[in-house]
Order: sequence, then C-alpha cells, then structure tokens
Amino acid sequence: MPSVAVKLHSVFFKFLLKQRLQSWIQAPVDDSSNPYGVTARPEESISAPNPCFTNGVATKDIHIDPFTSLSIRIFLPETSLPPPGESRPKSKLRTSQLDSPSSVIRRRNGYAPPDIGTPRSDSRRITFEGLSSRPDNNVYRGYSPSSRKCRKLPIMLQFHGGGWVSGSNESVANDIFCRRIAKLCDVIVLAVGYRLAPENKYPAAFDDGMKVLHWLRKQANLAECCKSMGSGARGVGAEFTKAEVQRHFVDAFGATMVEPWLAAHGDPSRCVLLGVSCGANIADYVACKAVESGKFIDPVKVVAQVLMYPFFIGSIRTKSETRLANSYFYDMASCLLAWKLFLPEKAFSLDHPAGNPLIPDRSLKCMPPTLTIVAEHDWMRDRAIAYSEALRSVNVDAPVLEYKDAVHEFATLDVLLKTPEAEACAEDIAIWVKKYISFRGHEFSY
Repeated sequence: MPSVAVKLHSVFFKFLLKQRLQSWIQAPVDDSSNPYGVTARPEESISAPNPCFTNGVATKDIHIDPFTSLSIRIFLPETSLPPPGESRPKSKLRTSQLDSPSSVIRRRNGYAPPDIGTPRSDSRRITFEGLSSRPDNNVYRGYSPSSRKCRKLPIMLQFHGGGWVSGSNESVANDIFCRRIAKLCDVIVLAVGYRLAPENKYPAAFDDGMKVLHWLRKQANLAECCKSMGSGARGVGAEFTKAEVQRHFVDAFGATMVEPWLAAHGDPSRCVLLGVSCGANIADYVACKAVESGKFIDPVKVVAQVLMYPFFIGSIRTKSETRLANSYFYDMASCLLAWKLFLPEKAFSLDHPAGNPLIPDRSLKCMPPTLTIVAEHDWMRDRAIAYSEALRSVNVDAPVLEYKDAVHEFATLDVLLKTPEAEACAEDIAIWVKKYISFRGHEFSY
C-alpha cells in the first residue's frame, strides 16, 4: 500500500482539485473570448529556463505560434557536445531486460534499476571546436556554421499531465522529469506547453500537439536548406564564405525561424512521443495522425510512443474503475468534472474519441511501438491495459509496465519524483526507448 505521507498528501490534493474544478463548473469560462489561451495556472510553481549546462542539461523556451499561447521548452543534454576527438560514448544501458517476448512486465517495490545514463563528471562549459558559447556565463547559443562536429540526437515530444485544466511544461515537476528523461534516454526533449481547458476546450490541446509536429518538420526542412546553401558557398563567389551564405539564408526567413539547438543536434527521423496522463491522450492522437500523414511530415518519423497512465475513459465501466473509483490524487468523480470542462457541452460523451481509444472503426495496425505505464492503485489502469492488448492483437509491439503499490502520476508528481518507483520508471522507459532510437548511421554531422 502507499505510504502514510502519500495518503495524507492525496487527501489535501484532491480537496484543492475538486474545489478548483467545481469553481470552473459553476462559473464557466467563455472559451470563445480567449482563443489565445493559457498554458499555466498562477498557483503552478514554475522553473525558469537555463541555457547553461546545469546538471547535464540546458533548457530554453520558445513561443512557436503567434496566434496562440503554444510554446515548447527544449531540454538539450550535455552529451550532445562531445569534446574534439572523442568517439561516440558507450552506453551502459542494458536492453536485454525488455527484449523478452513477454508483453507484460511487472515492477515491485525494491526494484533495482539498471545502471544507465550516468551523468558525465567532466566539464565542457567553455570551448568546443565549432560550437558557439560564451565564456562569461557558460550560455550555450547553439549552431555555428563553422562547426565540424555536431552530435545528432533523437527528439522526444513530451506532453505533461494535469487533467486538461492544469499542469505546465515549465512547472518544477515537469522540468525535473524532462531533465531526467533527456539524460537517461540521451534525447532532446521538447516539452509542449499546450493550451488548457476550460479557456480552450477540445480540440485545442490536440491541435497544439499536431502544430508542434509540423513545426518540427518545418525546422528540419529549414535546417537542411540552410545546410545545402552553405555547402554550395564556394560556387557563389570568393567574396561569400560558407558562414555568410548560411547567415543570409537564415536572415531572409527571419532570425527566429531556424532553431539553432535543433539545427545543430536534432534528428527528426527518430522522433518519440511521450505523454503523461491526459498528455498520453494527446501523444496517442499525434501518433495516429502522424501515421495517417505518412510522407507529408517528412523528414519527421515517429518511431515509438510512451503512454504513462493514460487518461482513457469509456461508457462501460472496467473493474478498476469500479473498485478504485476513489483512488489516490485523481479520483473518478474529479476526473469526470475535468472531462466536462475539456469537452464541448454538446459533444460530451464518455466514448468521445479523445478519451476512448477503442472506438469502432479505428485502425491500429500502423500505430508505432507503444510502451504503456500503469499503476496498481489507479482507476484508469484496466482501460490502458486493454488498449495495449488491442495493439498487440494487430502485431504492434506494446508492452505494459505495471508498478506495484503505485498511484496515478507516481513518476511525475512533484512529491513523488524522488521515490524509488519514479526513478525506476524513468530507467525502464530509457531501456525500452533506446531499442527504437539506436543510431543507424554516422554519429556526427559534418
């Protein structure tokens, strides 16, 4: 069973959540009056971006849509900056633990996580060949046209939880979690700040997820064009250097168009989606649309997704929904209020496509490999497992990791981030994800 501290915090958490949800229900917000939207609540503890490599990760925020509040926070691991002459670092990750054909793997208290993703202790703060940084404050600026070695890393789109109405990609808890994932998985994490309900109801959050995917495609194409223009600089004339041609190309589109961190280090052909709670619903939607889009999102390729205790619902109750309706932190009554705030009143249904992934006529055959995380004391667990079983029935790699004595958001909630279960979960995610993002080409771009 969860500890006494978890139980006490859950009682306080549910009381505040229900108060907040009921206030919105009683005084509904006119969503048409605020199309710009909000991505964080005033009561949310926010972590400031830090473009220096602190504890192995640098971060910065980007507002990517001038018409809405949609933004992303980039988490760039320090492993993207190998010192000159250093070969590709050898991973300590042991992948054999999830190579088993068994589709359901269970974790218990006392689980010993594998030794992976150990942060480097060497200092790489000041000078690197071809990489632009400031010696005065260690701020990493990103791409330099004169760079000779830029390590390419997979990209992970992360969608935070919060029941559609709260949470933020800039919150302290989400910042800690994304830093942990970026280091363990050795990926660039793009934490998506999608618009929240009730100011912006369905499909705003889902649309924001697709906007980020298309923005990533645009970034990849702009970076490739910039690279191609630079490679032909010698034929332009002796008065133009490669750096000048690239700079003029970028300036022609506007200096903010090409994101330097992604241009230098991002590999969109290895894109992973990770969603937490309601963010898992967004991730699954984006994965489905990515499959339908096919080559229209090239060079972006979604190779896998991770659904952490997804916020799935349905009209026919499962055993866990009956037995655990009053479970810890997010009970069923509060979650139904959140769904009422998120879905338009005329479209409200427990079998809405946003909440029920097993609606008729939905094809699952082409879905990417999907890892599902569930908690023993979570009323949503059975429906998540059923979705995973449906994926496996059409030959999609879809294992389930179930954590004993765990509660909803046990690996991402602020008060639970330092627990052994939270750390083990991040390790397990890294083990599975690395099977699908292993590099199949050159380690560096030149």
